[in-house]
Amino acid sequence: MPSTRRDRRPRRLPLWRRARRVLLLACCICLIPAGVSWVSALSAPHNVGIGVASVEWLRQHGGNSLVSQIENTYYTLTAPEKGGPPLRSLPQVGVAAVEEEEEEEGKGKAATAYRPANVKPLIQPALPGEGVWKKAGAKVGSRPPVLLTTFRSDPEYPQFVAGVAWIDSSQTHLEYVPGLAEPPEISNRGPAEVPQGLRKKLVATFNGGFPLETSNAGLIYRGETVESMVNGIATLVEYRDGRVDIVKWEHGPNPGPRVLFAKQNLPPIIYEGKLNPNLGDGPEWGATVNNAVRVWRSGLGIDSHGNLLYAAANYQTVESLAKILQRAGAVRALELDINEDWTSFITYRHPGAGEPSNMLPEMFRPPERYLTPDERDFFAVYLRPGRKW
Repeated sequence: MPSTRRDRRPRRLPLWRRARRVLLLACCICLIPAGVSWVSALSAPHNVGIGVASVEWLRQHGGNSLVSQIENTYYTLTAPEKGGPPLRSLPQVGVAAVEEEEEEEGKGKAATAYRPANVKPLIQPALPGEGVWKKAGAKVGSRPPVLLTTFRSDPEYPQFVAGVAWIDSSQTHLEYVPGLAEPPEISNRGPAEVPQGLRKKLVATFNGGFPLETSNAGLIYRGETVESMVNGIATLVEYRDGRVDIVKWEHGPNPGPRVLFAKQNLPPIIYEGKLNPNLGDGPEWGATVNNAVRVWRSGLGIDSHGNLLYAAANYQTVESLAKILQRAGAVRALELDINEDWTSFITYRHPGAGEPSNMLPEMFRPPERYLTPDERDFFAVYLRPGRKW
């Protein structure tokens, strides 16, 4: 009997097994807050898929280096090969030729207004319409506020097509629009879309650049500092007199009384007409996808007349993006967003945000993107008061 009772006693687990169970239980307990945060993030309003939303959540919670490493590896393994069959045509952008012919009135007055020269093609023979500026809107007269063009951006990759937009600063007003989630801490966030009352003057919208937690740079909104400005960083700035510029910030953390808004994003890729010498192998663009990795990229520049130039294309490095903007006439420029989920330039053919269209047909996000609430910040381009379609 005593022997039988001893045999029925539960066997004592080895110490290492007990330690493993305690460790597993502790890990599960620690993951509960993360799980709650992840579910909460996915439950919040957003217009991207679960995968993209999860990646963004991971970036915001200490996983930026891990995500960046995975992205760099993926894009390196899937990099395109040089060469390939030449293109026979380019994407059609802007209004049709017949619409342009109907807008000849007022041509004498517009003859003295500045219009950029067509972009000289890199590859010969040039394709029909390559580098030729086209009006983005219908019935805008002979002084269009936004022009569009496409051209093949690299002779070694003859199938790469860049899209470029020219924005006439004398006829337009630029406005920064906060998104649902970016920037994360801001007062008077607004609707995170183009307001209904302003759509009659809307001519274009485009993506706003890296999130603040990724760029580690500054933001000024309506004259107030949301995030402290950083010297030496490329900055899109609008002054209270309506003038827009791209500068290398050298004014310290505070905006000063003249600045209405300012958004920073990495060091300049073009400054005073010259490419940044670190574009090829510098560390400044390696915090997310490495500067030499070919991926969707977008950038914003300014020409010598103070007009904005936006460029975007797939399979671009930081250096090749800078060369696109330089060829289009930019004398100073910065990189904006990268990856297909964030790169957007949208024009509107008619007043009231009518007939929205992506600058390039390969752009992933729909052209209605900024007409509904969006999680990321963006820029809206409006006609100035007194300027009519």
